[in-house]
Amino acid sequence: MNTPGATGRTGTVPGRVPKIRHGFFNTFRKDTAEGYLMAAPFVILFIVFVVVPVIWSLVLSLTSYNIIQPMKFIGLENFKELFTNDDLFIKAVKNTFSYAVVAGPLGFIASFLFAWIINQLKFRNSFALAFYAPSLTSGLAMSVVWLYLFSSDRYGLINDILIQLGFLSEPVQWTKDPKYIMKLIIFISLWTSMGTGFLTNLAGLNNIPKDMYEAGKIDGIRNKFQELWYITLPSVKPQLLFNSIMAMVGALGVFDITVGIAGFPSPDYAAHTMVGHMYDYAFLRFELGYASAISFLLFVLNFGLGRILMKIFSSKDE
Repeated sequence: MNTPGATGRTGTVPGRVPKIRHGFFNTFRKDTAEGYLMAAPFVILFIVFVVVPVIWSLVLSLTSYNIIQPMKFIGLENFKELFTNDDLFIKAVKNTFSYAVVAGPLGFIASFLFAWIINQLKFRNSFALAFYAPSLTSGLAMSVVWLYLFSSDRYGLINDILIQLGFLSEPVQWTKDPKYIMKLIIFISLWTSMGTGFLTNLAGLNNIPKDMYEAGKIDGIRNKFQELWYITLPSVKPQLLFNSIMAMVGALGVFDITVGIAGFPSPDYAAHTMVGHMYDYAFLRFELGYASAISFLLFVLNFGLGRILMKIFSSKDE
């Protein structure tokens, strides 16, 4: 016969704590089921469109695969080929970083500064639309306008104006001379960079409570620049983090605008980028294993720089 133990429950051994089973089905209770269901769409889409492609690109990067012939495992040979024998890839890396180092930070800073200035104007909605409008069109569409402005003959608007003013005696080969191509692409990219980052900054600035600025004046803040440093910038750190990552991804992924301005391939490969190199091997040569190695390197590069930006712009308590 079972006798009551020290706990007063039948069948328990005195001094022994009953074991609690921790399992997935025990934790998946009714009060947590709603949370799992709400997170499920994002988790499923993230796995299908991010995790699986990254893993598959890594698998393909370790193979020799051209769609027609069977996939052949070759280990790290594609990566070795990229860094030891592919001079064009090294040039693409240099061009990409030359573009990213200039266009990325300048576009990030410009989108915030213009948003900060416009936010203080009376007709800010009209100014915001004027600054955002260029980003509504794709890089290829905008290149049509810029090609007219920077055409390499006398019919180009810039060349025509400079020749009539006496600054030039002959047209400048803006889109054909390797000396000017990347500079022109960076300039056009900065002009069209007032896109999502600009609107995000503007929204973040509008959400800063006015009471913070009033309290700042009481605490000794005397001008707009002190407000910017002590109140505005700390208040929009989430927007700055998002925009810095978007600017980095956009700078490392530059391709459309280079094709629209300089063609593909560009003269002397002056505007050849990593994405362009990947496009060449994936869709023109159909060497998917080699192209996957380039795409995986881009993923690692974006992920690593993204972690650095998160360290810079994240708050200490986040």
